[in-house]
Amino acid sequence: MKNDADEIEELEQRLKEGNLPDVAMKAAEKELKRLRKMPPVHPEHAMIRNYLELMAELPWSRASRDHLDIAKARQQLDADHYGLAKTKKRVLEYLAVRKLKSSLRGPILCLVGPPGVGKTSVARSIATSIGRQFHRISLGGVSDEADIRGHRRTYIGSMPGRVISGVRAAGVNNPVFLLDEVDKMTTATIRGDPAAALLEVLDSEQNHTFTDHYLTVPFDLSQVLFVATANTTASIPSALKDRMEVIRISGYNVDEKVRIAEGHLIPKQLKEHGIGQGHLVLPSSTVTTMVSHYTREAGVRSLERKIGAVCRAVALQLAEGKPVAAAVPPPAATKTVGEPSSYASPGKGSRHSGPGMSVVDSAVGNTALASVQPSSSPSIDEGATQPLVVTADMLEDLLGPWEYERNLKEQLVVPGVAMGLAWTMHGGELLFVEAIGMPGTGNISVTGNLGDVMKESAKLAISWIRAHADLYEIPARGDAKDLIGERDIHIHFPAGGIGKDGPSAGITILMTLLSLFSGRCVRSDTAMTGEIALRGKVLPVGGIKEKVLAAHTAGVRRVILPAQNKRDVHEIADEIKKSMQLVFVDTIHDALQHAFEGGFSTTSKL
Repeated sequence: MKNDADEIEELEQRLKEGNLPDVAMKAAEKELKRLRKMPPVHPEHAMIRNYLELMAELPWSRASRDHLDIAKARQQLDADHYGLAKTKKRVLEYLAVRKLKSSLRGPILCLVGPPGVGKTSVARSIATSIGRQFHRISLGGVSDEADIRGHRRTYIGSMPGRVISGVRAAGVNNPVFLLDEVDKMTTATIRGDPAAALLEVLDSEQNHTFTDHYLTVPFDLSQVLFVATANTTASIPSALKDRMEVIRISGYNVDEKVRIAEGHLIPKQLKEHGIGQGHLVLPSSTVTTMVSHYTREAGVRSLERKIGAVCRAVALQLAEGKPVAAAVPPPAATKTVGEPSSYASPGKGSRHSGPGMSVVDSAVGNTALASVQPSSSPSIDEGATQPLVVTADMLEDLLGPWEYERNLKEQLVVPGVAMGLAWTMHGGELLFVEAIGMPGTGNISVTGNLGDVMKESAKLAISWIRAHADLYEIPARGDAKDLIGERDIHIHFPAGGIGKDGPSAGITILMTLLSLFSGRCVRSDTAMTGEIALRGKVLPVGGIKEKVLAAHTAGVRRVILPAQNKRDVHEIADEIKKSMQLVFVDTIHDALQHAFEGGFSTTSKL
């Protein structure tokens, strides 16, 4: 059994073999001298020893060798994730420059997008593709600066921060660090500001001398490849956001979600539930129904849960020996999907690929169902020869009634209703605006849990209509049938439990009011977004891709957008743009001509 002196000698040898920088070695030797003079029962003995063990275990000069084969890296990224073109391009660019200059500092990326689009998993794929160690740090709810910079060694129980601890766990000085949920840190608390502490970590001009409060000597983080994730940049301090290269990942349309489910989610859920491939089949028509009527999200997380629910329901029926409806697809109608090559298409977005799986085309889902009796239906583990085909008609029994229905046109059959588009941290959303008039004195009420900006948009719309009432033949000048001055107007945004704010609903509010005053309905196939100005301009807004995807998912095929947002359309997939009519307007008058069937007549030229 080693005594204390032998352990100290062993620790000293480890320090010498650790290739510590001069500054770190001097600090370690100083603490080592104190440790030798200190009895083991002294309270500081364990603290000093823990500190020296940290110094010996840190990879001061130990680095992993990057895989600089760009072709293989591209193949690995395409096999793991479907799309994410910007992220893949940035990683390949880093590898290309890394081949030319070995001392290149690691990039600092920030992936921003709704939940369930694959932000967290892509960081692990990046580490695999370039052959580096991977370490994840969850920053959600962090409120203490010491979590980042560490505790000062002035009390028992002090420890290094998460960054130095992560480097220690990785064992190399150039890992891929995932800073997960960087937008959910609690800032400016009594314990300091963790977001401010990250400034030094994520600044390429400073992090080569990052000093942890516990370590007290500089450590080089310049070779670390940092990948941060966030749902929105609104809650990230501007100074911190300025230090990161923001790459936005939007949601997926129905077709993309079906491909993701067939290539990854279904094989994954079958494996997790112990169901062999070929024993349970979800046709494309069934997955499409699940996407359209049982989920409403930008990502695929809820879709994965629904697929898991179907697997559990079928497994339960088989375990209980109940008959399950099944159809045996003809061999010619079965296709194999989910191979890595199908995920190599750039510019579309999503998660990992998976092993191949037999999936029946939507036409097969209409095949007459055959009842499989318990006695003739082998169990899943016994190698059933006839796959169980879950058709769209069976989903109501397995998942319950539809959770979402597309009855949008029915909501736009009366004047005073218009369909807008909103951006949220969970992706794009449809936003209905309703207005009703009643005899009164011209008061305006705006409800629906709105912020100040959206309330101001309603005031802007009313002011513009009053200023142009004569042009559009709307009585508003004290006439006997004054539609504005002699009436109270109530504007409401449904879903009052959800907070709403932002300027992009301005054009929708204005169309709602003009529909109310004119008695004409806004086109039921049209959604819109845009900020309005008193001079009659339609100003650009953000989140265009997410909003157009939300409209496409909901079955809306016509969208009115500000003309200055044409530059944002290139981010939308070509198949979506081909299936939709995107109308760009520069003025409110132009928007009126497209929002109403047959246009909106005026008494003179605007």
